[in-house]
Amino acid sequence: MSIAVVYSRGELGITAPLVTVETHLSNGVPKLNIVGLPEKVVKESKDRVRCAILNAQFEFPNRIITVNLAPAELPKEGGRFDLAIALSILAASLQIPQSPLAQYEIAGELGLTGSLRPISGIIPFAMSTKLAEKQLILPADNVEEINIIEALPYLPGNSLMDVCQKIMKDYCDTTQAKLNPVDTISALTMSDVKGQQQGKRALEIAASGHHNVLMVGPPGTGKTMLASRLPSILPPLSAQKGIEAASIRSVCRHTVEADHWLAAPFRHPHHSASSAALVGGGNPPKPGEISLAHHGVLFLDELPEFNRHCLESLREPLESGKITLARANHHREYPAQFQLIAAMNPCPCGHHGNPAGNCRCTSDQIQRYRLRISGPLLDRIDLQLKILPIKKQALFQKADPNSETSASIAKRVLAARQKQYQRQEKLNAHLSTKEIEHHCALSEDLQNFFIQVLDKLQLSNRGIHRVLKVARTIADLDHSEDIQENHIAESFSYRISWG
Repeated sequence: MSIAVVYSRGELGITAPLVTVETHLSNGVPKLNIVGLPEKVVKESKDRVRCAILNAQFEFPNRIITVNLAPAELPKEGGRFDLAIALSILAASLQIPQSPLAQYEIAGELGLTGSLRPISGIIPFAMSTKLAEKQLILPADNVEEINIIEALPYLPGNSLMDVCQKIMKDYCDTTQAKLNPVDTISALTMSDVKGQQQGKRALEIAASGHHNVLMVGPPGTGKTMLASRLPSILPPLSAQKGIEAASIRSVCRHTVEADHWLAAPFRHPHHSASSAALVGGGNPPKPGEISLAHHGVLFLDELPEFNRHCLESLREPLESGKITLARANHHREYPAQFQLIAAMNPCPCGHHGNPAGNCRCTSDQIQRYRLRISGPLLDRIDLQLKILPIKKQALFQKADPNSETSASIAKRVLAARQKQYQRQEKLNAHLSTKEIEHHCALSEDLQNFFIQVLDKLQLSNRGIHRVLKVARTIADLDHSEDIQENHIAESFSYRISWG
């Protein structure tokens, strides 16, 4: 009897728990059994592994082969275990040495010819391997993805035979993280936008404090144009946040570009997106757009056109920064700390309140249209502003060469964020209630002014806190240690009346 043990990793959300692959060979009628809660794709690996071993010029053992994937209670999904199973069978049958395999963690899907195919979720896998101080065996097509992880020893392979030869030669390489993202990831700049100074100012405040924004205005006024230029004023992510965002894209089989992996994500789903596509779902549950926008921006254009259930499902993650997806047999938690930027028309035809337009909507139609956005969701949006049309003459004027570019705005945004991290180690939008009391404290005169304005507005306690957090961000942009009256007044100006 022969037994071999190799190591791989499963997929559980954006984590990669250790899976021990144990292979036992015994005498009897030849067959291959895989145990340890394998899903259908894993069960099918027995045929892929058999053909791959034979086509790689190895001998497939003519014995009873039992492969155990431990721990048994962890569901095993996908083709990531193919290579580990094949190497464990070869080691158990003494066709390759077993001792070198102890230093590796193995990932890869096998083709019938013995070729190696890339797997999803390689970044969480690689990060866990690095923390375990092991070397990673992976398909060569996955190498570009793991280039963002610094100093990870790895062994790439194009086929089963290639991997076996490199194991015998003790081959190893080391990744070097590309920590210099391309600054010009977006060719869009704020200087392209003519007029709309209030909109530009609101986005600068939003970028500085990671605040949510809703822009309301007639069609063609530049709402989408403004939102699409928000990434151009956002600072690059830290290495830790970049890897978190890249891990989610890796799990979803999205390409992770080594040159742009520190750029904040920008997701722009169509308004026909389902709830599962927006917040995550499926069986087993997979991340949705809000998780793909983690540490970045989620832009929802034509907000009232989204399904009401989809929009209401945003309320919890907007507060908690995560989404928990519970199913009968699966339970997943994904991060979702995103910045919501939304745009909508003031009425179904889009021209209500537009002096240049002729609104055809009745008051009942306007009310029904606006009621598609619930009060609790609006309450979670910090800046709510009207975007009005610019003068027609401005459209035919040449771009002002002295107009402010995204680069100059980005410098102010970065300075304001650095001030916040130095003061409270987080951005203003993420302040807790106690932290608001400390960092957004008002003098007695300012409290009286604040209360006078509140008497004219119908704001919940959450809305009041969001006004204070926006005022704190405006003060940071103004290099003011304390919140002043003009900061509070500007913050209130971004709460439009919905009457």
